[in-house]
Amino acid sequence: MTSIEGSVALVTGGSRGIGRALVEALYERGAKKVYATARDPRTVTHPDAVPLALEMNDPASVAAAAEQAQDVNILINNAAGSVGANFLDSPVDDIRREFETNFYGPLLVTRAFVPIIERNGGGHILNFHSVLSWVGIAGSYSASKAAFWSQTNSLRLDLKPRGIDVTGLHVGYVDTDMAAHITEPKIAPESVAAQALDGIASGAWEVLADDLTRQVKAGLSIDPADFYAQLSA
Repeated sequence: MTSIEGSVALVTGGSRGIGRALVEALYERGAKKVYATARDPRTVTHPDAVPLALEMNDPASVAAAAEQAQDVNILINNAAGSVGANFLDSPVDDIRREFETNFYGPLLVTRAFVPIIERNGGGHILNFHSVLSWVGIAGSYSASKAAFWSQTNSLRLDLKPRGIDVTGLHVGYVDTDMAAHITEPKIAPESVAAQALDGIASGAWEVLADDLTRQVKAGLSIDPADFYAQLSA
């Protein structure tokens, strides 16, 4: 378990939405320093946050960010993107771009910061997944998040002996700009952030942040025809 109070955290995509809520919640719980990354660090508006430029798909940018943030002991891989490419019709480059953002980007960041966290006495990594990690209805986005979930499960085993715990955060619709077009019920970013930090503090392996996510997780063992109503139509 990693204490939030007195910690030094880095939040990718920390300038808006859930990332901004995470930065605020970390400071409210006594974090000593929070690096908030963004492609344009000028978009980071929290008065106490340390803005940090980061393009997750650029190894040089990741290395530069790691060089500046040598005191981190909590890494939160929050940044993500949604192309929503269809496997049969969309350009394959769009599918690759989805995986670059949602799978390889967080992996590059994690690989850069694991040695730092380890040198600082151990700590915690939290990876932001989605309920769509378990539901194949969003093409390449679902697939990239499923792959990221698998990456988290593997990293958890690899990093536990090195003093680094790993939490996977799953959530459905969140009231952010990305989900502005969604009319279904949404959870507030502040609630997601609070549950995420509770998970870090308690050493939880997974955080299921809303009812939809908990229902989907509970149904993973059922027959595909029961899980996907479309197969019975």
